[in-house]
Amino acid sequence: MLNGTEDEEKWLAEGIAGIQHNAFYMHRALDSNNLREALKYSAQMLSELRTSKLSPRKYYELYMRAFDELKRLELFFKDDSKHGVSVVDLYELVQHAGNILPRLYLLCTVGSIYIKSKEAPDKEVLKDLVEMCRGVQHPIRGLFLRSYLAQISRDKLPDIGSEYEGDADTVMDAVDFVLQNFTEMNKLWVRMQHQGPGRVREKREKERSELQDLVGKNLHVLSQIEGVDLEMYKETVLPRVLEQVVNCKDDLAQYYLMDCIIQVFPDEYHLQTLETLLGACPQLQPTVDVKTVLSRLMDRLSNYAASSADVLPEFLQVEAFSKLSNAIGKVIEAQVDMPAVGAITLYVSLLTFTLRVHPDRLDHVDQVLGACVKKLSNIPKLEDSRAMKQVVALLSAPLEKYNDIVTALTLSNYPRVMDHLDIGTNKLMAMVIIQSIMKNNSCISTADKVEVLFELIKGLIKDTDGADVDELDEEDFKEEQNSVARLIHMLYNDEPEEMLKIICIVRKHTMVGGPKRLPFTVSSLVFSALRLLRQLQGQEGDIVGEEASMTPNKIFQLLTQAANGCDIEHVAYEFFTQAFVLYEEEIADSKAQVTAIHLIIGTLQRMNVFGVENRDTLTHKATGYSARLLKKADQCRAVYACSHLFWVDDQDGIKDGERVLLCLKRALRIANAAQQMANVARGTGGLVSLFVEILNKYIYFFEKGNKQITSSAIQGLIEFINTEMQSDSTNPDSVADAFLASTLRYIQFQKQKGGVVGEKFESIKL
Repeated sequence: MLNGTEDEEKWLAEGIAGIQHNAFYMHRALDSNNLREALKYSAQMLSELRTSKLSPRKYYELYMRAFDELKRLELFFKDDSKHGVSVVDLYELVQHAGNILPRLYLLCTVGSIYIKSKEAPDKEVLKDLVEMCRGVQHPIRGLFLRSYLAQISRDKLPDIGSEYEGDADTVMDAVDFVLQNFTEMNKLWVRMQHQGPGRVREKREKERSELQDLVGKNLHVLSQIEGVDLEMYKETVLPRVLEQVVNCKDDLAQYYLMDCIIQVFPDEYHLQTLETLLGACPQLQPTVDVKTVLSRLMDRLSNYAASSADVLPEFLQVEAFSKLSNAIGKVIEAQVDMPAVGAITLYVSLLTFTLRVHPDRLDHVDQVLGACVKKLSNIPKLEDSRAMKQVVALLSAPLEKYNDIVTALTLSNYPRVMDHLDIGTNKLMAMVIIQSIMKNNSCISTADKVEVLFELIKGLIKDTDGADVDELDEEDFKEEQNSVARLIHMLYNDEPEEMLKIICIVRKHTMVGGPKRLPFTVSSLVFSALRLLRQLQGQEGDIVGEEASMTPNKIFQLLTQAANGCDIEHVAYEFFTQAFVLYEEEIADSKAQVTAIHLIIGTLQRMNVFGVENRDTLTHKATGYSARLLKKADQCRAVYACSHLFWVDDQDGIKDGERVLLCLKRALRIANAAQQMANVARGTGGLVSLFVEILNKYIYFFEKGNKQITSSAIQGLIEFINTEMQSDSTNPDSVADAFLASTLRYIQFQKQKGGVVGEKFESIKL
């Protein structure tokens, strides 16, 4: 028994043999000028095309054998001196063939001669032929018959400038003929999907794909009709073609024909009918690959825009970007099941379009990115690798176009898109950004741009949720971190204050990198700070004081914290030593000393790199310098600030309640001395507020659980302050009064909380 393939080969061979057999006798009849015999054998030859046993590919082979014989027959029909029959009579004669399929092939063959003879209006003959072909409704046989009609008539259409041109309406007659043939062919092509059992649907769709060019050739013919100008295309051709496309409700046909429209008609026609063409897209079947259709349309328009600067005003005039953007939004909304990769691919094409057509419109670029963010926000987690690649393409496009990361940093939605990448892809994109900066030697020179940049590359500078730095390939990790280190060197501004802001931002981001990353990045940060220090050489005397926004001391504070972040105790200790040397030898102004000592205390309080011995040495130094400030009030405030050096919440090892109390008691003694000095100088007041400030420190450590700070100590301090205020009634201090009242209200509020907190404060009497 033969299998399916062998059966088909057998049937094809039998069909070809039948054509050859009848063609032999047809040729003999033609040679003897015997019209009747020629018609008889040609009809029998064409009857072989009535088979239903062949696939489209095999049927095409059979059709081409018959087509070759029809060309010879046509030459015979043209020469009426051989057969002695007029073309009008011949046109009537062939309509008497026994079977309809041979009859119509012969009718089309004679019809082409009839048109060429001009013995009848060609539009009448064409109309007759296209109507008569409705007699064959078998999809494959009908498609090939109409394809034959299209082929023999394409050079005989009543077009402008052709030998068949007639009155003013002749072009419309040509258009009507081609459109009618196209419509009937599409119906036959769509009907194929309903043939045979459902289980062979995949095979049937493949066969339909093999026949799509037969239908599409009609659109190609339409595009070559000279009389089809923009107006006719806009008013007649495109609406009628789109009507057929939408109404056929077949995904294969809709996809192919939309693509065919885009490919065969001129770019300027697409631009001027953009709204009509795009309006059909949301009406297509949900299974149609609209993203590819729209992407190809945008690619064609992009290339058209790039072909000449003269056409760019047309894009602005028709608002092409706005129409494309709206159409994409409607398609995505209509096709609720469209995969993420499809939607993002559309945005990539739209972004490519606007970058090529309107590169100066950054608002368009940001709008596309924002639309992508909106789509991604509706997806819990983007896991499709193809979609991820499209997001990378979306983010890479502005970098490649502008060759300038600074431009990308102005796009508010750029970092929002990056947030939707997975850890690995985020790092990959961060490396692309850094490489772009290196390649173009870009200089990021403002603090706000640096902030955005480091948000973009955060995947490289700190551990993210779900990432394990230990699992990274060692070489890849080193390459990433060295790239970040090189990037830091490229951040520069000639203005020292702006440069300091940049350094502070870099420090903020890099300090969270962890012990494996910091050795790579901190050195770059230190050198950037040292470079800034060299800028400030000779300026220090001009910029000291509390109001100064930047001093060399502040820069050294940054360097010290950097050493702390790297767990390099001896380096950090050396920095502090040098800071104290600078304090002693270089800072003479009393206000500058106050500012410097508070910076030292604050920085030391945040350090966790020191062992017990080194920390004790440094805290002792800081406390000593605090107590030796010029003014008593400044001494008091610096000393009670030192209490925080012995109690750090996030470090369990530093909770020395006794030394906290010693600092606070020392601050009280200094405040007492200051108050007595004020009392000696008549009319001097306002130092009671020091006691209120110390009271607040007592309350702070009391709440933190320092057992050395008791409620009775707080009670005693409150009573002492009240006594001092009453004794100094001649010089009332409104600021101190308000400060105390606020503090007492806080205590009362804590008492009213109830529970453990309320019980803790209950014993304090107000």
